[in-house]
Amino acid sequence: MNHTLLIELQTEELPPKALVKLGAAFASGIVGGLSARGFLDADSVATPYATPRRLAVSITNVRATSPDKQLRDKILPVSVALDAAGNGTAPLAKKLAAMGFAHVTVADLERAQDGKAESFFYSHTAAGSALSASIQDVVAESVAKLPIPKVMTYQRPDGASVQFVRPVRSLIALHGADVLPLALFGLTAGRTTQGHRFLSNGEPIAIASADDYVARLETTGRVMASAAARRESIREQLLEAAAGDQVLMPDALLDEVAALVEWPVVYACTFEDAFLAVPQECLILTMQTNQKYFALTDSAGKLRSRFLIVSNIATDDPRHIIGGNERVVRPRLSDAKFFFEQDQKKTLASRLPLLENVVYHNKLGTQAARTNRVTMLAGAIARHLGYDVALAERGAQLAKADLLTDMVGEFPELQGIMGTYYARHDGEPEEVALAASEHYQPRFAGDALPTTQTGTAVALADKLETLVGIWSIGLQPTGEKDPFALRRHALGVLRMLLEKRLPLSISVLLADAAAAFASQPAFVSPVAEVATFMLDRLRGILRERGFAPNEVEAVLAQNPDRLDDIVQRLEAVKAFAALPESASLAAANKRITNILKKTDVAPGDVVEALLVEEAERNLFAGVKRVRPQVDAAFAAGDFAGTLQLLAQLRVEVDAFFTDVMVMAEDPALRNNRLALLSTLHGMLNRVADISKLAA
Repeated sequence: MNHTLLIELQTEELPPKALVKLGAAFASGIVGGLSARGFLDADSVATPYATPRRLAVSITNVRATSPDKQLRDKILPVSVALDAAGNGTAPLAKKLAAMGFAHVTVADLERAQDGKAESFFYSHTAAGSALSASIQDVVAESVAKLPIPKVMTYQRPDGASVQFVRPVRSLIALHGADVLPLALFGLTAGRTTQGHRFLSNGEPIAIASADDYVARLETTGRVMASAAARRESIREQLLEAAAGDQVLMPDALLDEVAALVEWPVVYACTFEDAFLAVPQECLILTMQTNQKYFALTDSAGKLRSRFLIVSNIATDDPRHIIGGNERVVRPRLSDAKFFFEQDQKKTLASRLPLLENVVYHNKLGTQAARTNRVTMLAGAIARHLGYDVALAERGAQLAKADLLTDMVGEFPELQGIMGTYYARHDGEPEEVALAASEHYQPRFAGDALPTTQTGTAVALADKLETLVGIWSIGLQPTGEKDPFALRRHALGVLRMLLEKRLPLSISVLLADAAAAFASQPAFVSPVAEVATFMLDRLRGILRERGFAPNEVEAVLAQNPDRLDDIVQRLEAVKAFAALPESASLAAANKRITNILKKTDVAPGDVVEALLVEEAERNLFAGVKRVRPQVDAAFAAGDFAGTLQLLAQLRVEVDAFFTDVMVMAEDPALRNNRLALLSTLHGMLNRVADISKLAA
């Protein structure tokens, strides 16, 4: 019979940040073990459950007995199994007995080719296994594979030592209404569990049938078993309690709070308006990080003096819960206020000498040395772009000064943000102040880019200095390891160059970055390697934007040094690839490339008098006809138009390769034809190497 299977481990409080992963792994392991043993139907559905004090899974349509299996086992090579007279040997009898087939004779065996030799095989039916006999191994295997962050050793009442993530208090193993034989952690499975620590009556809760588990826990135990359901309940309650305000509920905080409560209830609390004089990022971070509270803002994003908490207690009179949380948050906000006020007593500029005491890397010097390099590089970038050099250099000079403030010391996540507040307080220009936070952008995939010229120059300088410096001391990314986030830094540089269409040369940027290390002892420039690394990252960016691999390679084959028009080139290639003429011209371009590679003679100008074949005269005339238009379109940045004009040459190109022998015996004819192909090749590859589009 098929029934729902329920397995539950009821424990002491599990680590909240690992809870969802543990619950998913527990369920997945059990599903995998049952599936491998044939106990699940195609329509069996598994539902994982995870609360602060339990890991569980229910699976529908689980068989009581797995199906019989038709097996074909290899026994022995014929040369070993039979003697010279064709009778069974002692090794054969021993092998059959060891496999449980002592009753089987040679006549029962199948003789079949096995590679280069013959072997005996035995086909038989293996009876299915009982779920009751297999559940022990299935659950034990799943538990052994759990991604436990830190194993805890504890003692059972009988004195035996047990290891698990937290002490296990009870087990449930139900198939329908039947208890299965399961023993783990010194416990024997039954049908009872515990409800909410405070909201239930404290008595064991009996689960009559596996299908009753969720409803019984909720109604009697006041426990929401599903982590996903608790998270959604919290989200809905937060939105309702916000009463028109905006709730700041990052996913990580929602996940963690859902892992801390079994019966979530949201209450609204307040703090004194005087704290709103502190930068709201500080208040929000201390509420989220230290107290797991949800901050509220108005529609314009300004912080309210009201916040929401998620409690594990439902009560008609929550005054004590609300008052307790308001008392707890007040010292945290007071600390933030104190740090902010103390920090403002010293300017950012006055902190710069202290960067000499902060080691950036033992092979690359202090933060002061790094700041000098970034300042030099930011100034160079500003000159290239026509930005205000003085602002760029000042922005770079102050960008890391907030690392020495009390607020950033307490909350490292606020670096850059606090620099902007303090720079404004010091009277620095707005672009210099913004550069303190913008130079970290983009921090992650999809993050915003710097909005100001100064922020852009400093952000590019900061990332390029990191790339070149860290790479120069041999700490480039390897496999999955990238401790200095060089991939992220490279992607940030590329995104700024692409999306802002900055007219900057990558080779010049990297050369400027290397020049900033001129005073660094034994510095070995890694510019070539970093350029290759960035080109590889560029491939990924462009493919994510929907361009086909061959389209990307057509543009990158030319090793572009500037990226301000690369997207336009790709769009032109994409449009060209859709033309009916593209396949023929791409194949022809590939053929021309191969021909030109094989010749040692540098093609000169085409001599019209040496064009003896009609097809080559027609091609030459076609090239002369479209070349002025191609030049004009390319100069205007009309890359799509450039390629569409070249598509007009398809008939002439096809006829040339059909009727003309390029490598003629006459050197003059041969070189003239190579010159014609070289001219055509240059035109075809001005936008991209279209040979990459050839199949």
